[in-house]
Amino acid sequence: MMSAIYRLVSKLVYNRLTIKFYEWYLGRQIANGPKPSHVGLILDGNRRWANQLGLDHAAGHMAGAIKARQLLEWCLDLGIKTLTIYAFSTENFKRPKEEVDAITKIFKENIEEALNKNVIEENQVRVTVMGRMDLLPPDITQLVRKIEAASAKYDKFFLNIAFAYGGRAEIIDAVKKIATDVQSHKLEIKDIDEKEIEKRLYTAHLPKSDADLIIRTSGEERLSNFLLWQSAYSELVFTDIFWPDFRKYDLLRAIRIFQKRERRLGA
Repeated sequence: MMSAIYRLVSKLVYNRLTIKFYEWYLGRQIANGPKPSHVGLILDGNRRWANQLGLDHAAGHMAGAIKARQLLEWCLDLGIKTLTIYAFSTENFKRPKEEVDAITKIFKENIEEALNKNVIEENQVRVTVMGRMDLLPPDITQLVRKIEAASAKYDKFFLNIAFAYGGRAEIIDAVKKIATDVQSHKLEIKDIDEKEIEKRLYTAHLPKSDADLIIRTSGEERLSNFLLWQSAYSELVFTDIFWPDFRKYDLLRAIRIFQKRERRLGA
């Protein structure tokens, strides 16, 4: 019995040390290369992760939320200035009500935790929730406004949470703002260009709205209505693992892929 326990513990320690060494190795490889200043992540696979373990979907979304907090820590350590995570789309409202309720509850609890634990102040992170807030319950909207106001003065790091978000909806909202400004004679039609559109997107507050790198988990290879304008020249990396299983070395590998690509940005 003791020998079996010893073998199990030895294996766990070996695996952990192997992972730590691999992370160190990848960190050395990317240390002197260009880092993406804006990373977007499509957090996909929570439900399938839960299914394979025989858990309900709420457990998968909870695991995904925990992983998202770890992701922020990794990006802070790597000096990645802007992180945009795709947590909940406008299309996701079509899911069963109990699942939508579970996701919004987890979202609310995480905002409350961030406010109570001074995570924002300690890391000087500006938090913005991008999406149609009118689709969310008033208590959640109030919390969103509270954390945005509490972090508005920071500009060291930016965390954008795409929640109740759709890339097409974002562009539609920008077009409506332009139409309003034209109608009120604040903007001339001849002056409408990319910069004027970008000033009215959800990402207008960022030092760099375009995403350098977009990562999607779970094996799907599409953007699914995420950052449609901002991803025009993004490098795309797809990984087969479900979001709750995403590890720091997966992020490091994606950055290594990014560094190996020749970015011509249409030139």
